[in-house]
Amino acid sequence: MTIEISNLSNSLTVITDPMASLESAALGVWVSTGSRNERPSEMGLSHMLEHMAFKGTTTRNARQIAEEIEAVGGYLNAYTSREQTAFHARILKDDVGLALDLIADILVNPTFLAEELERERQVVLQELGQARDTPDDIIFDHLQEAAYPNQPLGWAVLGEEATVRAFTPAALRDYSGRRYRAEAMTLVSSGAVDHRKIVTMAEEKFARLAVGPSEPTAPGRYIGGDFRLEEDLEQAHIVYAFPGVASKDPDFYLAQIHATILGGGMSSRLFQEAREKRGLCYSIYAFANNFQDTGFTGIYAGTGEREAGELSAVVAGEMEAMTAGIGDGELARAKAQLKSGLLMGLERPGTRAEQIAGQIFTLGHLQSVSEIVAQIDAVDADALRGYAARIMTAPTIAAMGPVKKLERHDIFAARFASGRQAAE
Repeated sequence: MTIEISNLSNSLTVITDPMASLESAALGVWVSTGSRNERPSEMGLSHMLEHMAFKGTTTRNARQIAEEIEAVGGYLNAYTSREQTAFHARILKDDVGLALDLIADILVNPTFLAEELERERQVVLQELGQARDTPDDIIFDHLQEAAYPNQPLGWAVLGEEATVRAFTPAALRDYSGRRYRAEAMTLVSSGAVDHRKIVTMAEEKFARLAVGPSEPTAPGRYIGGDFRLEEDLEQAHIVYAFPGVASKDPDFYLAQIHATILGGGMSSRLFQEAREKRGLCYSIYAFANNFQDTGFTGIYAGTGEREAGELSAVVAGEMEAMTAGIGDGELARAKAQLKSGLLMGLERPGTRAEQIAGQIFTLGHLQSVSEIVAQIDAVDADALRGYAARIMTAPTIAAMGPVKKLERHDIFAARFASGRQAAE
């Protein structure tokens, strides 16, 4: 069986990915909107709308939505990111129609009742409070704001307490009307699904979606900066970032392999040097975050107050070392990690649907597994060394906890002069 793609009369994209012998399916709608599409007074509105979609429609109340999906043993949920909002379900094959009906209902017929908004506002405020109490989570919001200051891409997905308190049903309807349009949505189903049946149902159930293009997305520009919050915590939570590449950049997999070699597992350079050899931290890893038009490579570490003073030199040293040489063994391990993650994910319908939606959003078309594997295999040591040198500029630091001994931002930035010269 093969992936099939159809465009409905209202321009909603429908993609099915049948998996033989499965008794279940994953189904969802991915909307090309997130926190970076908000206006200043709307910080957190994408996330609030995601919550409110489940709080009642013109045909179901919140309890009925929950009971109907759970009555068939299914699972219905949603999430909001900086660039997308997704509403997804996991169900048995006989209940695909029900899941599609529920998702269509909450997207096409939400009521956004004032009394439900008041209740959900308190839930989101509690979520904000919980995030603040989780330093190894909230530190990434501080990093995002420091790396992308004074622009929507730097705003937290949850928003701010002041904006959340000010949201109204009218604001939700206005945002939904501007952003939740058929052209900005992709319906993806994977597993025990039939393309013709999905298209027929979707044509009917999503017929009343707003049509036409959505507002353009505000551009994002990595700038870099410094955030520090001295708090009485057991550990210092520190994240470094450096300018990377956009999600559709030809160097996307180059950036992923670089992050994997630098800090993607127990055999990675940072794990071996910072944890195994020096005992500076329990947790340390690197990652590559990519957005439509920008991106960054990041490094997180949780460490003690004394050890925080040594960490920046280790990070800078390992990044500098990657400009000098990449071993054949570590390059092969990094490629194997990426390929195994890709191939293992293909065994799960939910992951397959997520990957398909991501490719449509990022590239506008689908890539085969063999095409992706070929791009990974094409990365060589010379390209990695060049990339490692190129990103050694404009560092960002976000830190909270006992961070008084953490190296100053200007001193840390000065460590990368040789990397900048190598890139030039």
